[in-house]
Amino acid sequence: MNRFVQLHLLTFYPPSNLNRDDTGKPKTAVIGGATRLRVSSQSLKRAWRTSDIAHDVLAQHLGDRTQRIGSVVLDHLRGRLDEAKAMEIAREVASAFGKVKRENDPKPEFTEQLAFISPEERAAAIVYAESRAAGERAIGEKKALAEVLLRKTDTAADIAMFGRMLTDSPDFNREAAVQVAHAVTTHKVVVDEDYYTAVDDLKTNAEDAGAGFIGETGFGAGVFYLYINIDRALLLKNLGGDAEVAKKAIEALIRASATIGPRGKSASFASFARAHFILAERGDAAPRTLAGAFLQPIERVAKELDFLNASIEKLVETRENFAAVYGHEGVVERRMNALTGEGSLAEIVGFASEAL
Repeated sequence: MNRFVQLHLLTFYPPSNLNRDDTGKPKTAVIGGATRLRVSSQSLKRAWRTSDIAHDVLAQHLGDRTQRIGSVVLDHLRGRLDEAKAMEIAREVASAFGKVKRENDPKPEFTEQLAFISPEERAAAIVYAESRAAGERAIGEKKALAEVLLRKTDTAADIAMFGRMLTDSPDFNREAAVQVAHAVTTHKVVVDEDYYTAVDDLKTNAEDAGAGFIGETGFGAGVFYLYINIDRALLLKNLGGDAEVAKKAIEALIRASATIGPRGKSASFASFARAHFILAERGDAAPRTLAGAFLQPIERVAKELDFLNASIEKLVETRENFAAVYGHEGVVERRMNALTGEGSLAEIVGFASEAL
């Protein structure tokens, strides 16, 4: 089995604001002395794991990232126990997943941090809560409670792919089998400001002619390069050796990364785009990004080519140059090019899952 699958995607987004910073403007990064648009890996992963694609392909194999496992238990016990006892058990269960909020907090059954919880762990929490409601003694020692409720392997594909960290129960942390880079434009950009007004429909001609609201929002456009690495061996390990779920996880990841982006300001910009080019590599050689292809902003080398075609050309050239100096190292590749009709997304999915 080839251990690694690496994905290199090029996607063009017209004017949009996919991922905002604290000022409301599109996130940026300075690369090679030039400002680029940036989309964080966190926003990408959130968009993918909550997409219809993930839910359709993975069905019952998705976890929940939440502070509310105590609330799930509390709701389950209400009507069967008095409120105080139900709250006690809910807080007890929640403590296995993180530090619980103070008793005088408006939501004392919440944990302080978000935690990824698999379907198996959620079910175990309910079973334990029911046993406590039936009169079983509490497991007083926190580590022992974690051993009962938490899992080191399960079928939560998103946890297996993107990992989790439980600060109070580090034995049950999950190392991410999928590493996702921040997507950046292959060329320099200027973040623009859209000055806009809103008109009050009920304002009469006798009143002032001014707008009911005035505002501005940032936006930018460009060709984004995205790099993803899948450690297939670790993915299988995280899933307890379940190859079928691993294949579904890879399919969902590839389909979502090619067709789903963050939905920031999507109503204002209709920022729905699909990958124009995908270069997929499979092998055992140590992974490496091809972001260096765009260290020099692409507009300086584009010549007669548009940014997208020039980016494709530069990406492929860089990949071939790496192979020339390091050797092919047993790595094989597949390509999909929506501009020329070469390849298909289904072929990329099959290639990435082959011999798993």
